[in-house]
Order: sequence, then C-alpha cells, then structure tokens
Amino acid sequence: MALDTEKLAELLGHEPRLGALGERMGLELLEVSAERVVGRIPVEGNTQPYGLLHGGASCVLAETLGSIGSAVLAGPGRIAVGIEINATHHRSATRGHATGVAVPVHSGRTLATWDIEITDDDGRRLCTSRLTCMLRDAPAH
Repeated sequence: MALDTEKLAELLGHEPRLGALGERMGLELLEVSAERVVGRIPVEGNTQPYGLLHGGASCVLAETLGSIGSAVLAGPGRIAVGIEINATHHRSATRGHATGVAVPVHSGRTLATWDIEITDDDGRRLCTSRLTCMLRDAPAH
C-alpha cells in the first residue's frame, strides 16, 4: 500500500520530510496517522562492524516515526521536537528490513509519548523504544 503523501502533507501542514539522516538510511514511511506510524529501513547499509543492525539505526527509526506522529498530533503551525528516547535491543538482524510501528501512549497539548516496536521480516522483536516529544508553535520565518 502506497503512502498518500498529499494527505500526509495536509496533516502536517507542510511537505513530509524524513531529514537527511533518514533519507541516507533508506527510511521508508508505510503508514502515517495520529494513531499509528509505520516505517522501515533496510538492514544492509545500517550495520555496525560485525554486520548486525546498528542500535543507533533502530533509534533513528524509532525517533523518526514518533516525531512524525507527534507532528501530526501537533497539527499545522506547530512542530515536534524529541526530548527523550530510550531503547532496549532484544536481538540482532543481518538481512532484510527492520520495521517500526509507533503508537501513542500519551498525546497532550505540549507533550506526546510513543511506544515503538521494531521487528524483523519474520515478525521477531528487535527493539522496543519509547520517545517523548515536546509540541511547540513553529518558529516564525
């Protein structure tokens, strides 16, 4: 299923952006709403020296998904800024994709917190992460 980027732009109030790091990692958004954000990265190219998925790559995936979801919750004219992330790495991956599913556990006026589960292509949990974002008015240009 292709992501409706026009609808996403409407939700965000601007064109969707992954940022240079997300793009360099090959991050692909699969689903975006205020209730759930899904995306994935290839394991290949995002590994540490032993050929395993880098823990930092999992954190980038988690923070990107939670930040996009927070931006949707914040709405047009507002931004989301990550202020805290944690991650527990349960197992490694050496091939395929790491897919993250982010769901909100709190969505307030100034803070949003997300649980992000990252799995491999066989559905095995690779990482559990939690992200909190501050929701602010967008800076004037």
